[in-house]
Amino acid sequence: MQASRITRVLLLFALCVSAVCCSSDYDEDDVDEAALNKSENATATVDARGHRPLSRGQEPVPTRRPAPPPISGGSYRGRPTKAPAKAQKKEATEYPDAGGCKHAYEELGTLCPTGCELRTTLLKQERNVKSAINDVRGRVETLSQSANIIYRYTTVLGQKLKERQQQTLDNQNVINEYNLELEEQYTFIKDNLDTKIPSNIRILRQVLENIRSKIQKLETAIATQVENCRSPCVTTCPIPVVSGKECEEIYRKGGETSEMYLIQPDSFFRPFKVYCDMVTHDGGWTVIQNRQDGSVGFGRTWDAYKSGFGNIASNGGKGICDMPGEFWLGNEKISQLTNLGATEALFEMEDWDGAKVTAQYNGFTVQNEANKYQLSVSGYKGTAGNALMEGASQLKGENRTMTIHNGMFFSTFDRDNDGWQHSDPNKQCSKEDGGGWWYNRCHAANPNGRYYWGGHYTWDMAKHGTDDGVVWMNWKDSWYSMKKMSIKIRPYFNK
Repeated sequence: MQASRITRVLLLFALCVSAVCCSSDYDEDDVDEAALNKSENATATVDARGHRPLSRGQEPVPTRRPAPPPISGGSYRGRPTKAPAKAQKKEATEYPDAGGCKHAYEELGTLCPTGCELRTTLLKQERNVKSAINDVRGRVETLSQSANIIYRYTTVLGQKLKERQQQTLDNQNVINEYNLELEEQYTFIKDNLDTKIPSNIRILRQVLENIRSKIQKLETAIATQVENCRSPCVTTCPIPVVSGKECEEIYRKGGETSEMYLIQPDSFFRPFKVYCDMVTHDGGWTVIQNRQDGSVGFGRTWDAYKSGFGNIASNGGKGICDMPGEFWLGNEKISQLTNLGATEALFEMEDWDGAKVTAQYNGFTVQNEANKYQLSVSGYKGTAGNALMEGASQLKGENRTMTIHNGMFFSTFDRDNDGWQHSDPNKQCSKEDGGGWWYNRCHAANPNGRYYWGGHYTWDMAKHGTDDGVVWMNWKDSWYSMKKMSIKIRPYFNK
């Protein structure tokens, strides 16, 4: 558009220049005016008197002569007319075409060559310029379309670049997290290699030595049994004649030796063997549970815990069964004993350094099977900590409340009665903590848990990664398994 406007202005300017040039070269008004001026000048310069000089005096005014009248009379005959000549075709005068421009009238001649050439040149250039402009316009349109395409492509590339930058940033964050996790794992592994593994190796060596010692004892016992089997069977562990409803009654009847006795709490049920402790705290204690060497597994069924399992006692070399073994007396028998009347319980435990503590309850009752052998305890005193009534002392709030055992039902891995309400049936305390017990969610005390040699154990040593050892958290933490643990009951007398 701008080029077209420039072309039009140039054409108008050329026409103006042409008109001015032609006017300066030829103008009829200028010719007539020059002739008139010449005539006037001639009149002014011609002397009417000719060569005759004027007198110095005043010339007299000449008198007018009378004119004779015109000749009158007849008139001449009319002049004969000539035949009209044939019209001759007037040939147009050819004027040289200087620049190709002419006036509208041929008589006026040819226009100024300079203006005509300029106009013609400009007209030719206008055609060329228009063609060039049209070509340029097409190219500009093409470039505009290309520019739009490039702009859109650039916009898309910019968006892709931002997305790639964001992905790169996210990937970098993930890499940083993985690096941090790897550093933590490296630190953990290095710590295990430097400290825990050597400690575990020492513990395993101790366990190995204990196992070797047990193997030697077993080999000796087997050899003894083989030797005994070669001879006629004789009673090597006689049961004392004295008996009663429980060990307290036997003690009152004169049974003062700690050994295996036969008792009958209820006349409707058959008598059964128990180990009586006649020494600790004035004696009369019926031992209902004992852990000392891990020789008996306590991960048993409901029926096994109901009837009891393990070794009550063995011959210690004195001809009597005075060496208690590892056993659980049985929930049905414990229920019979605690329902005879007020009953107290004594929990004794020993760590692997020989330290001993106790937890004594002056109220201890186990209901019958119909009530799922529900536990009731009261009146704590001792040095181990009140784990059964108050829960784990290391915990606070709800976490501590859910470790209280008082009032709980007895649970085994095949009879889930704990307080852990979980949609997953595999999530139960007895299965994860290694034995049968009055679990809540789950425990502060676990006397029937798995037996670990050496005391300290870790989650990777546990079957389910939980604190499933012989635990009393209020004295030791949950990752320390006792060397010895026993539970004893007797009638409670208010002293």
